[in-house]
Amino acid sequence: MKTIKVLTILFIATLASCSSVRVNADYDKKANFDSYKTYAYLKSGVDQAEISDLDKKRILYAIDDVMAAKGFTKSDQPDVLISIFTKERERVDVYQNYGVGWGWNPWWGANYSTVSTTPEGTLFIDIIDAKTKELVWQGEGTGYLTKNVEKKDERIKEFVSKILAQYPPQTK
Repeated sequence: MKTIKVLTILFIATLASCSSVRVNADYDKKANFDSYKTYAYLKSGVDQAEISDLDKKRILYAIDDVMAAKGFTKSDQPDVLISIFTKERERVDVYQNYGVGWGWNPWWGANYSTVSTTPEGTLFIDIIDAKTKELVWQGEGTGYLTKNVEKKDERIKEFVSKILAQYPPQTK
């Protein structure tokens, strides 16, 4: 009975870890984030992202939504430029399972492993000061990817909103 409980807890923990986006951000502590009110996309940076044009559009639309909600506006004379970069890899999880036997059998106490793979992606959002052309903020989000077209919009919005929740940084 203990084994079933342990396996159930591991399964729930695995599901929880797959559904979340892990985020991190770094920034230039000398940048004046209060002066940034407008943005545009750095076309060369967006063009270099190695994903489909449809996924690029999904990311840019999600960025537009979050930036508008934060009070930023798109401009031909922006204060900051936004660029994106992506990476993808196969996440491999190996689970060690311990067999439990009932009575005498040759497999009593046998161990076996289960291996699962999940596509995992990382999205970087770079914010560059338009005047100095220097990187002032970088956000990164990592999580599982989906090929399900119906769920892609939702998943990309989750990545972008969680990454940009850390922008602008709260200075002390």
